[in-house]
Amino acid sequence: MTNTPGHIELERSIDSIRIGSRHRNDLGDIDALAASIERQGLLQPITVTPEGTLVCGARRLAALRQLGVRRLNVWVRSGISERLTQLLAEQDDNAFHKELSPTEAATLYREVKVLLAEDARRRQEASRFGSEQENPRSHGAAATASPSTQLDGPARTQAALFVTGRRSYTMLERIGELQRIAADESLDDALRSRATAELDSIHNGGSVSSAQHRMNTQVAVLELERMAADPGQPVGIREASSAGATRVHAAAPMTPDADLERLAQDALARAKTATKSKKTRAIATTDAKLPVRSFVFLWHDMGEWWLRYDVEEISAQLTDGQWEQFEETLAGTIAFAEQLRRMRDVSLGSSQLSASR
Repeated sequence: MTNTPGHIELERSIDSIRIGSRHRNDLGDIDALAASIERQGLLQPITVTPEGTLVCGARRLAALRQLGVRRLNVWVRSGISERLTQLLAEQDDNAFHKELSPTEAATLYREVKVLLAEDARRRQEASRFGSEQENPRSHGAAATASPSTQLDGPARTQAALFVTGRRSYTMLERIGELQRIAADESLDDALRSRATAELDSIHNGGSVSSAQHRMNTQVAVLELERMAADPGQPVGIREASSAGATRVHAAAPMTPDADLERLAQDALARAKTATKSKKTRAIATTDAKLPVRSFVFLWHDMGEWWLRYDVEEISAQLTDGQWEQFEETLAGTIAFAEQLRRMRDVSLGSSQLSASR
């Protein structure tokens, strides 16, 4: 960051310094900092704008207030009125004192990225108009229609480097999406609650990637459940949605986050294309294979399932279509069991033959 003109102003009132909007929520251990300042004095003055808005030194200011300091020396810098410059100065202070939490970093990253992209667009516009003066054949209409993503890409990288010192924009974008979901009051409450829980997990050191997998799974399952309960959907789609949501819930305790997300996405894709056709449904079920642990958990959960239902009640209430689906599933299950039994017998026979040699 380039230096800006400034001067030392003596004996400024601490109450005259305005904090303004900042991205740090947790100032950390102020007691230790206050003790250090009390022993050694304020080694580096805080920085403010000519209007008295704090730029650098939020933690030092809090420590001085805790010590009961009423007046202090400050470094006044001009040219900090622009929002982007304020953010740069704030992050300069953060980098040398206490790191931002992942969620604080994501918030700062999002604002810096927008400002950098806007700044790049302004420079591009200035350059374009300069080129037009040199080249009369150029017309402005097409030049202004360039996609914003052409500028957002570099801004994304620059913002990530600025906030974290690394090209970690993927992590910051993932956190930003969780923040967006948590703040969107138009979304389902369960979805917002999950996003909030995942943000809390990240704040406490949890994996950002795992949080994203769990969030995507939740989105897919809620969509499956919505489709299953929607009377306006065809019967085939409702049944496939219900079955898909059930499979995801059953597999959840024993399936890694990334695998469970793929399972949920596959179930959603199949449900959206489901029809009443047996042939179509049979083909769709072969598109993706579930892991063995899902099979084990499913059949463990179905142990003695027939004891949990009233035969007379089910017989009286099942529709013809539901009974047909039950018989189809039962026939498929028996065929699968026979094939599995044969393969196990062959495998067992081969093992015994090898052991006898």
